[in-house]
Amino acid sequence: MSAEGRRWFLSRGLAAGGLAAAGCLACDPSRPSRGLLGLSERWNERFQRLLFDPSRLAPELPASAETPPGMFPAYKIGDFYPEAPAGWALAVGGLVERPGALSLADLQRLPQTRLRVRHHCVEGWSAVASWDGVRVSELARLVGADPRARYVEFRSFEEGYYSSWDLESALHPQTILAYGMDGAPLAPEYGAPLRLYSAVKLGYKMVKYLSAVAFLPQRTGGYWEDQGYEWFAGV
Repeated sequence: MSAEGRRWFLSRGLAAGGLAAAGCLACDPSRPSRGLLGLSERWNERFQRLLFDPSRLAPELPASAETPPGMFPAYKIGDFYPEAPAGWALAVGGLVERPGALSLADLQRLPQTRLRVRHHCVEGWSAVASWDGVRVSELARLVGADPRARYVEFRSFEEGYYSSWDLESALHPQTILAYGMDGAPLAPEYGAPLRLYSAVKLGYKMVKYLSAVAFLPQRTGGYWEDQGYEWFAGV
């Protein structure tokens, strides 16, 4: 099944599931992990995990496909785009041999990766930018991630914002910690100084303003996921 066909199938299936659940008293939107909503979400996660291929790469696009400057949509959850706290560094912990903190300079000394793939938003729009950064898999190697860690949680210094991922998606070769966009350092509206970016997830999973990465044995939630958005959110 093509990526476009998969997105169409999943969106229709989720919509149908939502309609079926709408009148059910077991569905409490204030507790999306409970009742029929929770059951549907767990089924959906298992189904998407079966479809996920860690070796499949999204097409790399030419520079001519890039969205014009200033036209790539930008989002925040607060009233203002947050600024990095003084002395910012990325904390890395959880089930790792070498927990610690990495400055932006530390991250830029690691092997660099550039991605230019299509970004897909749950709202239906898409855009293209070039992203520079370091693979999450390289970070996992650096800190010695424990095999018992099956999930990765990404935290933001934008208060309340976070997301958790399955390990396979986090270690995909097209999942990076990005510090550059279109050949320049990240702008505040796009997540400076560091954000998560990937070709294998919908946009709301790509945490901006990163402050911490934790390798965990169990999955947690996320800012949007805790409000009922799909947890796996693959494309």
